Amino acid sequence: MTRNLLQRALRISFRSGVVFSLAALPVCTVHAQNAPVNARMEHGRYLAVAGDCLACHTATDGKPFAGGLDLKTPFGIITTSNITSDKETGIGNWTFEQFDNAVRHGKGPNGHLYPAMPYTAYSQITDADIADLWEYIRTLPPVSYKVESNKLPFPYNIRTLLVFWNFLFFKDATFVPDSSKNDEINRGAYLAQSLGHCGTCHTPKNALGGDTKDTFQGASLQGWFAPDLTNNAHTGLGQWTADDIVTYLRSGTNRYTAASGPMTEAIVNSTQHLTDADLHAIAAYFKALPPRTVSPPQPLAASNAQVTAGQRDFMVECSACHRSSGAGISNMIPDLRNNPAVNASNPDSLLNIVLKGTEGPATHANPTGAAMPGFGWKLQDEQIANILTYIRNSWGNAAPALSAADVSKARTTISAQPAVPR
Repeated sequence: MTRNLLQRALRISFRSGVVFSLAALPVCTVHAQNAPVNARMEHGRYLAVAGDCLACHTATDGKPFAGGLDLKTPFGIITTSNITSDKETGIGNWTFEQFDNAVRHGKGPNGHLYPAMPYTAYSQITDADIADLWEYIRTLPPVSYKVESNKLPFPYNIRTLLVFWNFLFFKDATFVPDSSKNDEINRGAYLAQSLGHCGTCHTPKNALGGDTKDTFQGASLQGWFAPDLTNNAHTGLGQWTADDIVTYLRSGTNRYTAASGPMTEAIVNSTQHLTDADLHAIAAYFKALPPRTVSPPQPLAASNAQVTAGQRDFMVECSACHRSSGAGISNMIPDLRNNPAVNASNPDSLLNIVLKGTEGPATHANPTGAAMPGFGWKLQDEQIANILTYIRNSWGNAAPALSAADVSKARTTISAQPAVPR
């Protein structure tokens, strides 16, 4: 993740007071409608954090929940709305019914919402939880900040078209526990599928932006690749234990990897604040998913010219931190050996990190995240392609080679600086 994105995540976390207030919040999922308002509001605060509302509804250097963050979609830019209690520019005049319609059903007072707002996942939120969430959201201090949400080009700016999109891709139904699973797994499923909206980023999309049937198998997202979360050892979580998942969601790192890109912000603002019980429930859910078989490609031979060239540059540029063996440093620098993120067929995240660098999340459990500098200014496209091809075909990894053209395209897409001429 870039320095600016990390600073923004930390800034909005501390500014909103969320960082300091979550440890004592309750774990329970259902509050009676006649429970004390303060208890329901505090539970609603926890739900807002689990749903990561702050991250999307806060612009860079903006005020918490006042909106204004541009989301770059394949169809154009959608700017997040002001959800503070301001009556002119926010939702201060909304009723609970209007809030419920927007969050769970994708229908705002002025028309259908775009699914960049993950109502396709939030539809599963229970009646009791949406009521408690409202008790919290309605207390947000008013911020006068007018947002123009719809900046999409024609014809995507026609909201009525979403009637057809919803008919094709939206299942409007609350979460139903699986009677064949225990309470912990069902709790994890509820958090991952609804509030956590994991599938919104990690499930591939079709040409119209709807979820495919390849649930949790990884998807491209604003120059990053949200990785495969299925139980396969080559590109997914098959090697990870439940404790590995908990450690990652709590600290942003574990013995295999460190968070980067949008996931860093999700961990800083959301998952690190969840209770241990909820983190273990999420882990139990993902480990209970059916195993998925992935047939690895045949790795390139060590004698391959691109692999050989990449090894030379790796030893010069990368081995000081990642070591010549690719082992890295546990809970700090990712282990590149037999690494599912390295094996991903989509190299977007690897290219983003190498070109622009990344900073690990600064969390309570890991307050000093390790940083990696960007090499886009220093290395030519061919060098980066060779290094990544070497990494993706060494130490038990097996993934397609990259070309200089792949790097050049990524450099343009994510606006990485050009390399210094040789």
